[in-house]
Amino acid sequence: MKRMTTAQAVALAALFAFAQAAQALAAHAQDAYPSRTITMIVPFPPGGSTDVIGRVVAEGLRQVLGQPVVVDNRAGAGGTLGTAVIVKAAPDGYTIGMGTASTLAINQAAYKSLPFDVTTDLAAVGNIAAVPNIMSVNPAVAAKTMAEFIALARAQPGKLTYASAGIGSVSHLLGEQFKLATGTDLIHVPYRGVGPALNDAVGGQVQVMYDNLPTSLQLVQDGKLRALGVSGDRRAEALPDVPTFEELKLDEMNWMAFFGIVAPKDTPRAIVLRLNEALARVLAMPDVRSRLSGQQAIIAGGSPEAFKALIVREVLRMKRAAAAAKIELN
Repeated sequence: MKRMTTAQAVALAALFAFAQAAQALAAHAQDAYPSRTITMIVPFPPGGSTDVIGRVVAEGLRQVLGQPVVVDNRAGAGGTLGTAVIVKAAPDGYTIGMGTASTLAINQAAYKSLPFDVTTDLAAVGNIAAVPNIMSVNPAVAAKTMAEFIALARAQPGKLTYASAGIGSVSHLLGEQFKLATGTDLIHVPYRGVGPALNDAVGGQVQVMYDNLPTSLQLVQDGKLRALGVSGDRRAEALPDVPTFEELKLDEMNWMAFFGIVAPKDTPRAIVLRLNEALARVLAMPDVRSRLSGQQAIIAGGSPEAFKALIVREVLRMKRAAAAAKIELN
């Protein structure tokens, strides 16, 4: 074995010292995180559920982290444009983003080609909350229960219609999952947004509506729509008489519209954990819990690993529905 020369030993020692210094500097930078403003990308326009929940959480993070958290709405292409901004951002913890069932599961399943894969190109930070989904019908429909509606739909294949907020939307995937689970043939009528779809469901131009609970709740409570089922592991507090899809043996439909925080994939683990810990503190704030409850949201929380597992599971669920219904967006 050759002995190391003095020059080689000095060079190796210098390299080792440099590596230690760089490691210490990186650790210090992470320990000091955050030291400046954080930007939260919301991939939808202002005013929607994702924006409202994002702003509630951003304000909480500002209080916990001691630095401004600025919401930047980057809407377009069903949330894919804003998600791409998060993917391409510097992985330093100063750009984070809101992820939803649409942007983290449905889009990944429904779009023919995306410039990213949410399961590998994003770091899961933490789950914020989940909102139940609901299936309702116009009161003129001669079915008071889910069993009666399924029997009606089977007796009239291709006759009943369901509204959605658009091709590839949450409501579209729910409708297709219902058809697969029940062996029924409902006709899909896509609209440009949930508002017009609900208007026609109430007006009777379409018979069925699949939706997030918050936007349909008041219409159900006012008797303008009749709820047949909701998602969740327990019944919605606002609709205690409406069974869950799990109770109705419609397990593939029994998923929630989730909202969480993501970051670029190479964000240091220490920073991801710092954000996750801060999020847990935010979700424990009484004011935050009250405001999210006002959106019919169920507080989630949990580790980055648990949120990542949820994303992977829901991508697979949506891929099954998209493939069966031949949903392919460009």
